Amino acid sequence: MLQPIAVGHKSLADYTHLAGRPLIEDIRELAEDLAGLKVLHVSATAFGGGVSEILYTLLPLMRDAGIDAEWQVMLGREEFYNVTKRLHNALQGNPQALDEEEWKIFERFNALNATEIDDGWDVIIVHDPQPAAIRKHVPDKGKTWIWRCHIDLSAPNPDALERLVPMIRDYDASVYHIEQYVPKGVDGSDGVHICPPAIDPLSPKNMQLSPEDAAFVCDQFGIDVDRPLLCQVSRFDPWKDPVGVIDAYRKVAEEVPEAQLALVGSMATDDPEGWEFFNSTMAYADGDPDIHILNNLNNVGAIEVNAFQSQADVMIQKSIREGFGLTVTEALWKARPIIGGAVGGIPLQVQDGETGFLVHSPDECAERAVRILNEPDLGKQLGRTGKEHVRRNFLTPRLLRDWLRIFKEHQ
Repeated sequence: MLQPIAVGHKSLADYTHLAGRPLIEDIRELAEDLAGLKVLHVSATAFGGGVSEILYTLLPLMRDAGIDAEWQVMLGREEFYNVTKRLHNALQGNPQALDEEEWKIFERFNALNATEIDDGWDVIIVHDPQPAAIRKHVPDKGKTWIWRCHIDLSAPNPDALERLVPMIRDYDASVYHIEQYVPKGVDGSDGVHICPPAIDPLSPKNMQLSPEDAAFVCDQFGIDVDRPLLCQVSRFDPWKDPVGVIDAYRKVAEEVPEAQLALVGSMATDDPEGWEFFNSTMAYADGDPDIHILNNLNNVGAIEVNAFQSQADVMIQKSIREGFGLTVTEALWKARPIIGGAVGGIPLQVQDGETGFLVHSPDECAERAVRILNEPDLGKQLGRTGKEHVRRNFLTPRLLRDWLRIFKEHQ
């Protein structure tokens, strides 16, 4: 059932000029006592979301540090992904919880995948709710089990949380982006760790593109590079509020008629609602030629996302719920001014008025966007401060150091 994922090779030395020599040396020192540690990461999908993007960089850097790390993806059918999407939404606050039949489907696929895990792991890291029940079926296959939460648990559906918390408590440790996500019933235990995610500054999505290259790519998708561009990069998901972004854009266009909007997303294998919401977003745009709605099936890959983010005059992430918001990190790294919803992990990155603006409504979003478009120097200042904030706090080597510290604590 479990599918191994190939991740390629990376070298920590290549990150020294960006992350700083002291951090790289700290990693090497921590890793000395952990050489040969056998670590398995288990997740629900190999592409289409922040978890997979993190692991494609974290795994090879773990290996470069001397950790014997592997990544395997659980397999399921549509009925399982329908259930886990509903569970994901419930844990982020949707009032609809799972019924008993859906919990049986969840348990059945977790049990099936559990049988496929090999013996002999020192650490097994289970990412997010989809595989959370695997541990109870095969607890002896890992010496230490860690549950890694990537979603916003600040206001969960109580019924869904009540079923999840006993699973989490069985783990030796659990890891969250911010303190507010630690659920009642788990908080206060010794095994709780706070560890924000990070981006790979050397990946195709985040490496530096020349202005000419970015403009060339955007032009291929019908975007007029001589006109102001607002852009949001995210899954097509109600929590990301693309409809609210369109509302904000329409208000911006009343004052800056030449403005354009790009909504850029990827369709993930474990998100069956994605197409439905993509289509409803298209319908809401109502054929406006200045609203560009693009996804990975329009040949939008990492380089194209990089180009849209690099070319944008204003980046937006107007989420209603947000685990962390790596697309915010990406935009800040490209020194773009960003407007983000004041939710989840976004305020860790967007310090209002310093590295961007935090907003609570489409009207506020429009007002800040117009200000940035009318004050280019403000946009540049926000971008410069934001890039440095990411350099210090949200690049993958720092995330690797955090994981090594967690491994050391639970040896």
